[in-house]
Amino acid sequence: MNYNQAEQRVKELKKFYKGIFWFVIITGFVFLDDIFEKGTFNFSLFDGSIILGIWGIILTVKAVKLFIFDSEWEKEVIEKEVRKSKSPINF
Repeated sequence: MNYNQAEQRVKELKKFYKGIFWFVIITGFVFLDDIFEKGTFNFSLFDGSIILGIWGIILTVKAVKLFIFDSEWEKEVIEKEVRKSKSPINF
């Protein structure tokens, strides 16, 4: 991994961690508001629960992209495919 790729990955990680941070804060406010207001948590579109669910799914997809399907994984798969397609030269 060269410097530019490392710098890009650090920026993506920073953006991802900021998203997690804000998700936790907003989720805490929504859950605490529901608990103090109604005494229980209700799954409702208008209370923000659906929005938090969608936001959570988006963060999960970003996490998979950052930590599982990163550039090293892509490089390994490309090298594996190139090795498969190489055929020996017979003289």
